[in-house]
Amino acid sequence: MNKFRYIFIGFMLTFLSAWCGLVILPVWGLGNFEQVKDPKSGEMLPPLLSSLEQRGRDVYVANGCMYCHSQQVHPARSRTDLERGWGERRTVARDYMNHGIAQMGTMRTGPDLANIGVRNPSETWHLLHLYDPQTTSKGSNMPPFRYLFQTQPIPESGPSENALKLPEGFGPPAGQEVIPTEDVLALVAYLQALKLSAYEVPEAAKARLESEQ
Repeated sequence: MNKFRYIFIGFMLTFLSAWCGLVILPVWGLGNFEQVKDPKSGEMLPPLLSSLEQRGRDVYVANGCMYCHSQQVHPARSRTDLERGWGERRTVARDYMNHGIAQMGTMRTGPDLANIGVRNPSETWHLLHLYDPQTTSKGSNMPPFRYLFQTQPIPESGPSENALKLPEGFGPPAGQEVIPTEDVLALVAYLQALKLSAYEVPEAAKARLESEQ
């Protein structure tokens, strides 16, 4: 019985120490992150997501974008993310503090998106790409998200101001036009907000130094 008691106590101590190290300490550390002020611009960093960008993040999650795209730039010593131009530095924990549950992804069928707002800030490009990736990236294996757009008759006054200008072969039937819904506009706003390399936080200087080594 005495041996069983010691084994049980040892098991519980091992479990509790592992639980504290893997759960309590990370939650405590990440939960205490705060925005920092940029000494040059006075801007608070990392920037907060606007209500539109938050809605776009929800659309991102609902459509399973994290199954094919990551949001984590790895250091040069472990992967070629920096060589591919996916960011100028690796991601750090503070980068995720305003994004709710971090969308780090499960695989990379497509490129990493942590810095897509810097790499490609064009709203037009993203809308075309989401409507049909073949319009912007021929040979892409990304599925089209046409259900995030609305096809409607062209008004008598002429095409709507926000109607997509689709390449030949991708447009709707004659007399119809494709316009983005509020959901896809929010999604694009969220993607444009992913700007890992556009700001500095205390940990970023070390991350950039590591990238240069």
